[in-house]
Amino acid sequence: MLEQIKNTANFLKQKTNCNPKAGIILGSGLGSFVDEVKIKFSIAYDEIPDFPTSTVEGHEGKLIFGLIDEKEVVVMQGRFHYYEESDIDKVVFPIRVMKFLGVKNLIISNASGGVNPNFEIGDMMIIEDHINLIPNPLVGPNFDELGTRFPDMSQPYCKKMISDAEEIAKTHKITLQKGVYVGVTGPTLETPAEYNYFRIIGGDTIGMSTVPEVIAARHMRIKCFGISVITDLGVPGKIKVVTHEDVQNVANKAKPILATLVTELIKKL
Repeated sequence: MLEQIKNTANFLKQKTNCNPKAGIILGSGLGSFVDEVKIKFSIAYDEIPDFPTSTVEGHEGKLIFGLIDEKEVVVMQGRFHYYEESDIDKVVFPIRVMKFLGVKNLIISNASGGVNPNFEIGDMMIIEDHINLIPNPLVGPNFDELGTRFPDMSQPYCKKMISDAEEIAKTHKITLQKGVYVGVTGPTLETPAEYNYFRIIGGDTIGMSTVPEVIAARHMRIKCFGISVITDLGVPGKIKVVTHEDVQNVANKAKPILATLVTELIKKL
């Protein structure tokens, strides 16, 4: 696996001659954020050696190299989920490639279902912590070149980036929630009893991504910032039938706010 990661990173270095210090992962309905990037290279996932292929609607499946405020970034326009591959190593493969491209900071967005009764559809939540109910990507042989066998997870999300995001939100009059993200396998949406369970164990919102990427990133000492767009609610009395199209529509409406927040956050790195 380590050889594949290095080979893929070397392919991308030769193809782009880019040296990104920040990586960005765009979740469902948020792919249009790339409009904020001064694009230098756009490469389809299926053109990249050993790269997985995105199969979910709303995930374009392109790796974008470019500039935000003259800072080099690499953007995943579409991510991978455990329910697509049932192979957790494939889910986090791009994050490990980012490490060998020189990425030091990772910004992750997602669409998620809120179980905090104070949340409303369209809210944006800074992820302060997470609960992992997806297979851990570090199970199996450990590669010391990536990180230690038992990485510390006392600060999965960078406190400085969270503080910077709050300051940016205050300046631009953006309302942000904060809370705990529960990572589940999907692909089914949750039952009312499951929503209640996730709230009881300490969750504020639920999604099918993000946590494996953060675990892999922290294993490699990459700093992380995560933000969720609340696209549906799992709160008693507010639970409705939800389609993937509904999720994409709500996430798309949040794009201008996300663009401001992430662009200004990149400037501060």
